[in-house]
Amino acid sequence: MIRAAVALIPAILLVAACDGGPAVVRDKPDNVGPFPAADRPVARIVSARWSTEEARDRLNEAGEVMNKSGVAKGMTVADIGAGEGYYTIRLASRVGKDGRVVAEDIVPQVRDALAQRVVRDRLDNVSVRLGDPANPKLPDNSFDRVLMIHMYHEIEQPYEFLWRIRPSLKATGEVVVVDANRRTVDHGTPPKLLQCEFAAVGYKLVAFDDMPSAGGYMARFQAFGARPEPKDIKACRIAG
Repeated sequence: MIRAAVALIPAILLVAACDGGPAVVRDKPDNVGPFPAADRPVARIVSARWSTEEARDRLNEAGEVMNKSGVAKGMTVADIGAGEGYYTIRLASRVGKDGRVVAEDIVPQVRDALAQRVVRDRLDNVSVRLGDPANPKLPDNSFDRVLMIHMYHEIEQPYEFLWRIRPSLKATGEVVVVDANRRTVDHGTPPKLLQCEFAAVGYKLVAFDDMPSAGGYMARFQAFGARPEPKDIKACRIAG
């Protein structure tokens, strides 16, 4: 039975990957509860795609990212900010029938279009969900990899977002971020800022690679130590 049926529940998470279009900055959210607000601009979602699939395949973008991040048969992977499904489709093929891909997006129309694509392509190992910008609501101890491709700079509440992802990772699970090395206002994330925000929530950088095929870099993180209390998280003051 195809598991791409859209769950009729309020938000689970995701943001559509931007395509580097005009930067329109959202105000920093005022109500972030016990979590600190990000001390940087937040780029607006401008497109469900970063580039065309044909152009990305010519550069072997997805193949290179999956190879370097160790995505393999039988794994369970979350594609956060799945957009039109460029990575979702290719991840489904890579993890195979014994693996699983959870694809999420916060834009209902984008989620619906991706769900239709998954059903049309008969991807039985893919689930498509509507997401919430601050809480992925992923099941605990379930994911080998959580991918965020060209969307990290669009997250309004990164500290809460990363804090809530931590329990979903398996013991050796990793969060994989692909982004451009430029200011968040210009639809990218400076690597120092990225590392600082992850470290603030208890992640360590395990690998960093330049990724010209994906228009920037790829960073891989693992959770370490105890998850900090929200009130103890300190916002980074690195220019974004």
